[in-house]
Amino acid sequence: MPVNRIESLLERIADKNKSIHVSMKKIPFEETSQWFYDEETGEIRNQNRNFFQIKGLQITEDNKVISEQPVIIQDEIGYLGIIRKKINGEMHYLMQYKIEPGNINKIQISPTIQATKSNFTQKHGGKKPAYLEYFVNAKKYKIIVDQIQSEQSSRFLAKRNRNIIIEIDEDIEVLPSHDWMTLKQIKELMRYDNLVNMDTRTVLSCLPFSVENYYDGDISNIHDKALYNSAVNSSGNFSKKIFSYINNVKMFDDTKKKIVPLFSLENWEMKNGEFVCKEPYSFKVIFCDIEIEGREVKHWCQPLFEATGIALFGLLTYVENDIRYFIVKCKPEIGCFDKIEIGPTVQREHICSEPENNVDKLFLKKLENKDGIMFDTLLSEEGGRFYCEQNRNVIIEIRKDEIELPEGYFAVDFKTLNSLVQVNNILNIQLRNLLSVLEF
Repeated sequence: MPVNRIESLLERIADKNKSIHVSMKKIPFEETSQWFYDEETGEIRNQNRNFFQIKGLQITEDNKVISEQPVIIQDEIGYLGIIRKKINGEMHYLMQYKIEPGNINKIQISPTIQATKSNFTQKHGGKKPAYLEYFVNAKKYKIIVDQIQSEQSSRFLAKRNRNIIIEIDEDIEVLPSHDWMTLKQIKELMRYDNLVNMDTRTVLSCLPFSVENYYDGDISNIHDKALYNSAVNSSGNFSKKIFSYINNVKMFDDTKKKIVPLFSLENWEMKNGEFVCKEPYSFKVIFCDIEIEGREVKHWCQPLFEATGIALFGLLTYVENDIRYFIVKCKPEIGCFDKIEIGPTVQREHICSEPENNVDKLFLKKLENKDGIMFDTLLSEEGGRFYCEQNRNVIIEIRKDEIELPEGYFAVDFKTLNSLVQVNNILNIQLRNLLSVLEF
């Protein structure tokens, strides 16, 4: 039996949202006393030269600029960590009720610990995050997951965080900011708009179902046997073809990245206190004054990236011979740590310059007709750097014969994807988030 009923968890979130104080207001760049444009380094940064910086990034080919935008530079690896423990014969995960400045709805369900290196080394002058000692001393416990995974490569430059799950046997104090939840409960809560945050989703996507033949549940209760077969009983031999494609891109693509002064970007300007593109673009940079009760630091100012509209992240899936397959796309992005990663079938910003191919068209037609939809929920992006960003995450089931895959697309089983996520920087965060919502 779960320690907490899901109704109780929802009630606690509602009560906390009513009682906790949050003040968030946009302010012009000129009023951000803690942040300024450093002419010498060409970046927007804070007075202490820590936290993160915003610079310009250009992609060039044959010495010509083909793409440019602001980018977040945060050269540190933070913890995204979850403690789990078997209670009453069932595995429970210690989750946090956490408010990030850019959250669209105050509290979201977050990992046990979610902290940048600056946070847990107290560079900002705040207190140490709760439960930090368990992850600093992780080797004392059973390590289930420990991977360095990428963040949003359309906004960050080579940003990565440590996704880690440890299993304990000892008793542990549960703070008022945390609660025990089963994996099944967390998956159910993922079907609520913007309730389970991005950091929880990326960590749980790394659970090693395939590597350890691990399944935390009763096989007789499985409702998607094709998915279970895809994780446990399929070959998992699809990675070589994908790596061959990815390695060709890394080897033969001649585009180059170039960090430049932010204010030298020709197509961007500071306008009405915001840093915006002169043409329609997927985001802009805004500046906010923030006050949140219960945080390590309670009041501060910072830049946030604000999305233009709602992006669409989608997976097409089909079943063949009782095994579920997923269509994925190898996708380069401007801030990728190593140029290209494996992404979902569809990854389109609200303002997207990429033309629609036959895969996109099939997906959009199915979505419009509500045909084969298995999952369709608005899920938030990382609230520490992004302002009220929510994106539509959709999984649609099709027949295999409905589609012919263009170059760079692959149909793979879950075992392959779950094996690849055990390696750093292979699956992008959009794909990992979609895989996290799957339920056996």
